[in-house]
Amino acid sequence: MIANLVKILSRYGMVFLSGLGNTLWISAVSIIFGTFLGIFIALGKLSKRKILNVAASVYVEVLRGTPLLLQLYLFWLGLPYLFKDISDLLCVLIALIINSSAYVAECIRAGIQAVDSGQREAALSLGMTEGKIMRKVIFPQAIKNILPALGNEFIVMIKESSMASVFFIGELMTSFKVVQSNMFLAIEPLMIVGAIYLCVTVTLTRVLKVFERRLNANG
Repeated sequence: MIANLVKILSRYGMVFLSGLGNTLWISAVSIIFGTFLGIFIALGKLSKRKILNVAASVYVEVLRGTPLLLQLYLFWLGLPYLFKDISDLLCVLIALIINSSAYVAECIRAGIQAVDSGQREAALSLGMTEGKIMRKVIFPQAIKNILPALGNEFIVMIKESSMASVFFIGELMTSFKVVQSNMFLAIEPLMIVGAIYLCVTVTLTRVLKVFERRLNANG
């Protein structure tokens, strides 16, 4: 087994590195755009307008209540009917962004609701509008609660993006399939991919914990 691991790494090391790079940028793009969309969803859930509240709640419940793989297939099969030349990668990326937005929305909603309600009441007494209160008072304080949650969501997305290998888009699990089909070995390349995922997620988790401690110390 050791000999096979060495042989695989010597021949396909760059394939694994390319897969890791694709996994990281796909995850980062999913979280970044998912965050922008999630802000609007979170505000919808917090809205006093019933139609916005219900629509945002249904959106979150549907996406959180159905498997990611099902959503990936739905977008992969459905989007080409609307956009003829859309690539598999873009279909998968849109599905990951939509899925991420539901989870990020809950992180943002929880972060906003964690801010002391007295802050809002004090701002209202000063004559500030609801929009200005959210921008100037609530959201800056909620950031401290939201950022660590977004970091955790990024780590989760790194692992969940492995499901995109079903569509052979070049992320880390796809590199396993490439090596497996070329060398007719399964266990060894799977061990390598698992070790890479473990190193990345453990490292990011440690970095996130340091960031949280510093954030709390400065808060």
